[in-house]
Amino acid sequence: MPRPGQVKSPASDRLSDRIALGVLTRAFPPELIDEVVAECGRVEQRHRLLPARVVVYFVLAMCLFFGQGYEEVARLLVQGLERDGRWARAWRVPTTAAIGRARLRLGPEPLRALFTRACRPVAVRETQGAWYRNWRLVAVDGTVFDLPDTTANTEFFGRPGSSRGQGRSAYPQARVAALAECGTHAVFAAEIGPLSVHEAVLAERLFPALVEGMLVLADRGFCGLDLWRAAKAGGADLLWRVRSVIVLPVVETLDDGSYLSEIVTARDHYRRADPERVRVIEYTLGPDGGDGTVYRLITSILDPARAPASELAALYAQRWEIENTLDEIKNHQGGPGLVLRSRYPRGVEQEIFAFLLVHHALRDLMHQAALRDGHDPDRISFTRTLRIVRRHVTGQAALSPLPTQPGHRPEPA
Repeated sequence: MPRPGQVKSPASDRLSDRIALGVLTRAFPPELIDEVVAECGRVEQRHRLLPARVVVYFVLAMCLFFGQGYEEVARLLVQGLERDGRWARAWRVPTTAAIGRARLRLGPEPLRALFTRACRPVAVRETQGAWYRNWRLVAVDGTVFDLPDTTANTEFFGRPGSSRGQGRSAYPQARVAALAECGTHAVFAAEIGPLSVHEAVLAERLFPALVEGMLVLADRGFCGLDLWRAAKAGGADLLWRVRSVIVLPVVETLDDGSYLSEIVTARDHYRRADPERVRVIEYTLGPDGGDGTVYRLITSILDPARAPASELAALYAQRWEIENTLDEIKNHQGGPGLVLRSRYPRGVEQEIFAFLLVHHALRDLMHQAALRDGHDPDRISFTRTLRIVRRHVTGQAALSPLPTQPGHRPEPA
């Protein structure tokens, strides 16, 4: 299997020659950054040391080089430009305080808008591991991010009680719900909220991104008729695990061992006046393949000929791909024991979207490399790719941090 740094691009350069800041400007071109900055009303009225476009790229780089100080991130971004003489006059590295003020001026809106504009499912028909029959496989899940222990973060996001056994009660936490493409790990929708907001509530805000041709996998934390109908509204099909206490009466037994049933809302439990027809698949992971746990799945695909029960039972394991995705973001891109650096809620939102944007850029690049050589994207190491990106950043800077002159368009490197 070719290593990420050895895969040839269409232009015959190495993958490692197209990454670092280059991967950010490739995924998020300066023209797109300028558009979202303008849409969000962040265009400067005067020249600044840190214009809004540069601050956006700085925040992205901050989440690429997580753990480095503000000033060191700025140096990493510009030293390649300085060496190659890509601007005419001197630019001094801003102080940590200046960068902090620039982040506050920018706010989270441009990063959220950039995520909405740029982050989409990336698999094509030739992508291995991304499809089941004619369905694009996607999954929904939630996680939490530990935050700096400030009054502002605690008041807005809240913190878990020590009885929850997380061992992190010293930190406030932000809750995040996300949709990811299983085959490529590309996150294409995300919502952020306080810890008190259940992940299912955040997930419902994601469901407008679900469209016909998707098959959505979810674990037991996502249940309820209202949520089910919201997920189906755009035409997507669903395959969700449900808790064992859910009542699923047998309406019709099918030839493949599954059966048709109905789900209702809790308020309609006795009358069952407004049911939703589902198909139920039950199976047990035995001694050779599990611990004997009984799994109960419900699906919107009612015809067994379109998706046999045995195939759907095997397919459900793909739900773990979103867990792997969130692990990549938190424990590899961020690092073990990740605590975000933002001390205020708006900065937290800005930082989380920047993490998601950088991850999407990396995963899109990995997908293109895998597609070119006919591999499954899962066969390329995320950690190795991330190391290559970081190692090459200083030689790949692609834009000047100086404000552009009227009528002048900076040439990409």
